[in-house]
Amino acid sequence: MKLNLDIIPITLLEQYCSQVDDSLQTGFNALHDSELSIENFSFYTSVSAVFSSKIEGEKMELDSYIKHKRLGAHFLPDYTRKVDDLYDAYLFAQKTKLSADKIMNAHAIITKHILQKAQQGNFRSGNMVVVTSDGKIEYTAASPGLLKTEMEKLFGDIETLLAAELNFKEVFYFASMIHLVFVKIHPFEDGNGRTARLLEKWFIAQKLGTKAWYIQSEKNYYEQHQTYYDNIRHLGFEYATLDYSQALPFLLMLGEGVR
Repeated sequence: MKLNLDIIPITLLEQYCSQVDDSLQTGFNALHDSELSIENFSFYTSVSAVFSSKIEGEKMELDSYIKHKRLGAHFLPDYTRKVDDLYDAYLFAQKTKLSADKIMNAHAIITKHILQKAQQGNFRSGNMVVVTSDGKIEYTAASPGLLKTEMEKLFGDIETLLAAELNFKEVFYFASMIHLVFVKIHPFEDGNGRTARLLEKWFIAQKLGTKAWYIQSEKNYYEQHQTYYDNIRHLGFEYATLDYSQALPFLLMLGEGVR
């Protein structure tokens, strides 16, 4: 494949395709909406919003959220509002063509009750480190001076890939790589992981259709959240020295959410 990409690595594509068999496409083709979905409620959008939020530490349970969204059960607003915002961002993506400005719009929706208004849908202006639960720095993201340029490269690559003819395995490879590159740049003050997981699925939907929204990738990432974070860490601890040759374990996780 000949693609002029500025930031998304293509070096692992052949190895990735050799390790992914036809069961991925078979599983994808078999996806269908849940019988729990109704006109004003999407079960799989709820699954996506709940488990992506749980990865970030939210305490919401899927059963409670279904009761809230489908049956009108009343909970304290602080219990549901962040998940509601993420749910709304998924609905926004489902009816919107993927583009750079729409990604920023989606982030603004996601962080409605997380960030101050001026930070919603806008890149961070300061340095960003990821800190462990015991207060140790485990990753230093792209510097503010580099961030905008790196995101412009990523947005340009996404546009190139959306216009390119990709086979099934290639779509999943690049969707995972978009997720990984985005989260490594870490462009926002908060909401980076939620946005990256939405973006991954949004890209697949643009290339393969609405079945993408039924993939339970966020649930799979949550159920293996230690492995999910370990696979992200494999690339290194500073943005300037990331080694994407170590990305294959992370890339292979997306397919598990289909199977």
